[in-house]
Amino acid sequence: MRRVVIAVSGLLVCLFLACALSSAEEPSSAVSTMTVPARPESATPVAVSTKTVYQKVAPAKAQPKASPKVIKLLPPQTEIGRPLMTALKYRRTSREFDGRELPAQVLSNLLWAAFGVNRPGTGYRTAPSAVNWQEIDIYVAMPGGLYLYDANTSVLMQVLPADIRALTGKQQFVKDAPLNLIYVADLSKMGRSNDADKNFYSAADTGFISENVYLFCASEGLSTVVRGLFDRDGLSRVMNLRPEQKIILTQTVGYPKK
Repeated sequence: MRRVVIAVSGLLVCLFLACALSSAEEPSSAVSTMTVPARPESATPVAVSTKTVYQKVAPAKAQPKASPKVIKLLPPQTEIGRPLMTALKYRRTSREFDGRELPAQVLSNLLWAAFGVNRPGTGYRTAPSAVNWQEIDIYVAMPGGLYLYDANTSVLMQVLPADIRALTGKQQFVKDAPLNLIYVADLSKMGRSNDADKNFYSAADTGFISENVYLFCASEGLSTVVRGLFDRDGLSRVMNLRPEQKIILTQTVGYPKK
């Protein structure tokens, strides 16, 4: 009887140990049934070692149109405008300008009237010059840059792409007016004349040209003023003028301010 009890006791101990080992190896029911909650759609993803970034790309801005290197001028309209005596009546100086740019035809007419070729085949101009030196060059400062007027080919050739209107005078209006003419004497074209003669005749020849501009403006209802108040040395450096080139005067042209 005692042997039976011992055997039964041993069997119970074995069964207990087997159950204990089985419980330790298998996951608990709480762990095996655990679920990970779903991420809400509006939640912000957590950054990990790599991530994809979506960046809104702004539309490309249109690049400003470059100013032309050469502007071909239109043939002058010689049959328009007020009669000479009427133009003389309305000739005046004005220092108030509208910012509107001059149309291509008006610009072409203006430059031809100033110092254009009026007898094709001869090269003779609308303004006289001593010994026909034609030593005065007209530079044109506009918003699109600085240009040099070539009367023989009727073109404007770009010298600088920058807007230098503000440098053509010390008055406030020069930077807002659409056009500033710069009269430059090329003394190398004046032969062996002495310095006194070069200064005198280049000044007189500039006066003829500026008066042509005055009469054209009076004929076309434009405003203009000829000016001597500007930084000659500074403007000459900006324009990259040679030592034998000398700025005589500047002249502003534009529509009257309303």
